[in-house]
Amino acid sequence: MVHLAPCHPRARFTAQHPPPRPPTDLPLPLLPPPSLTALLLAAVASSPSFPHLRHLHGLLVRLPIPPPSLPLLLCRLLRRLAALPLPPTRAPLRYAVAVFSSLSTPDPFLAAALLRFAHLTQPPLETFRLFSCLRRAHGSELPLLPFAFSPLAKSAAAARSLPAAAAAHAVSIFLGGFHKHRFVENSLIGAYVACGDVGAARKVFDEMTAKDVISWTSIVVAYSRSGDMGSAEDVFALCPVKDVVAWTAMVTGYAQNAMPVKALEAFERMAAAGMAIDEVSLTGAISACAQLGAVRRAAWIHEIAEQSGLGKNVVVGSGMVDMYAKCGLIDEACRVFEGMQEKNVYSYSSMIAGLASHGRVNDAIALFKDMVRRADVEPNHVTFIGVLTACSHAGMVKEGRCYFAQMKDRYGILPSADHYACMVDLLGRAGLVIEALDLVKSMTVAPHGGVWGALLGACRIHGNAEVAKVAAEHLFKLEPEGIGNYILLSNTLASAGEWDEVSKVRKLMRNRRLKKDPAVSWFEGRDGFVHQFFAGDNTHPRTHEINKALLDLVAKLKLAGYVPILSSVVYNVSEEEKERLLMGHSEKLALVFGLLTLGSRSSIRIVKNLRICEDCHLFIRLVSKVQPVEIIVRDNMRFHHFKDGECSCGGFW
Repeated sequence: MVHLAPCHPRARFTAQHPPPRPPTDLPLPLLPPPSLTALLLAAVASSPSFPHLRHLHGLLVRLPIPPPSLPLLLCRLLRRLAALPLPPTRAPLRYAVAVFSSLSTPDPFLAAALLRFAHLTQPPLETFRLFSCLRRAHGSELPLLPFAFSPLAKSAAAARSLPAAAAAHAVSIFLGGFHKHRFVENSLIGAYVACGDVGAARKVFDEMTAKDVISWTSIVVAYSRSGDMGSAEDVFALCPVKDVVAWTAMVTGYAQNAMPVKALEAFERMAAAGMAIDEVSLTGAISACAQLGAVRRAAWIHEIAEQSGLGKNVVVGSGMVDMYAKCGLIDEACRVFEGMQEKNVYSYSSMIAGLASHGRVNDAIALFKDMVRRADVEPNHVTFIGVLTACSHAGMVKEGRCYFAQMKDRYGILPSADHYACMVDLLGRAGLVIEALDLVKSMTVAPHGGVWGALLGACRIHGNAEVAKVAAEHLFKLEPEGIGNYILLSNTLASAGEWDEVSKVRKLMRNRRLKKDPAVSWFEGRDGFVHQFFAGDNTHPRTHEINKALLDLVAKLKLAGYVPILSSVVYNVSEEEKERLLMGHSEKLALVFGLLTLGSRSSIRIVKNLRICEDCHLFIRLVSKVQPVEIIVRDNMRFHHFKDGECSCGGFW
């Protein structure tokens, strides 16, 4: 073995290995050594823990740091401290206050950093307490900067406290007129928006002398969250620069306010404008597709998710499972679910609810068992709503009672009013109306409209007029504007022949100026265009053709044994008039148009805003028997898959 002697620092290279030389016309750069301040700033920025940062602080105290640099270092120290995982005690805040107090003269930048630290690490209103302490301790000796008021406004927003937001606004005015600083104005707008006071947010916005994209976007978000999409549209149209947040606010605002068509139109315009599609905007578009049941739009959204790299996002994936399930493509929902690399409780809950809504109850229960046994995912309250809904759709009373008890006894989840609503629906649909009423009376939480609505719906199915009156009395107090409750009671009373009581309910509706929501069904054509049909609608361009085809189809079905269920019409009119009204139901019109445009041996998907009536259910079931077509109807309760004269609901809905 040959040992090489170490080279002397001044040893020359041999001729075989000449040293690299720079061009003769370029001098070698002489980099100055980093300053002490720069080294300390880098050390603070990379500090890995609270104890390590305290050691660095000790070093700052001992080293000869130039006076102008020390406040900057301490500000950066507090910023880094706020980003670290801290123990759940008040020790970090006491330490941060000690850092601020270590300077002989209070520094305004450090004061702003201290308030920001409190906002990021402490309970929301603690920032206000700290601000009061600073004012009492230093008074006018501590000049304030605009950045000191932003943590106050953001803390008020985090607490959803309107008094705190008003207090932040007040102190920004009285302590130097900082409310006219754009940074503070935007923070105040955000606080008022978070607290739900759109009027106050708009007042701050209108009084701004210079608005930026954050100001405009915040007002768009404010109106979108409040449901005032008309005002949101007006502000959005005037916004000089529309960023991704403003576009996302419009998409999600439309989706959350049951305006799915407009949500998808906004999403298309957002993509056409070159905006980056993020998780929030994509989730809004997914929600809109789910509401609309638009299959071709769903495929388009799925393609965008894959192209944008968000297809593997667990939130987006869970949303797409829900979207495909609500579009009637439960098998596609299963494929998306199985292909997800990461699944959480929301993914499982979406899949369980989707299976339940399509009548695949055994699959829903099996997935729940697989979730808790093999996947080791703890169910939450949403999961149990899906499981109880599955039991309700199949009339599995025994199993539903078991899961309702298991929820509390095994998983420690206290039943909410939503869980009770599922149980009332389960018992009521099974004909156990009195037991359902007794369950409502024994509830450990106050029953909301959903609970009494489930009971009233059960009374409509089983013709229990007396219990219906009890349920309706509570609903009229909880939801005085809920037109559906009045209609359910009226229909129940009409089925029982109590026409005088029906007249009283209808008079009450007129006195309260309530108008019935029109029955409407949607059908998506081959080109992706969504056709809309109202009950008795004659406005469609092909109305004449639709009506003729409908009469031919009715004649064909009557030969197959179809007898209209006239009890589905609750008006006191002749049998001929009842049959005429039945023929104008929106789902029948949508179905006939689907047969005309898609032909047989196709899948026809219809979405309806109300519960499908017994006559339409029978009508569509017989159509699937005489025509080689699969018909999927989504009403406001569940999915119905009609094929070969049978329905997935088994006649239980």
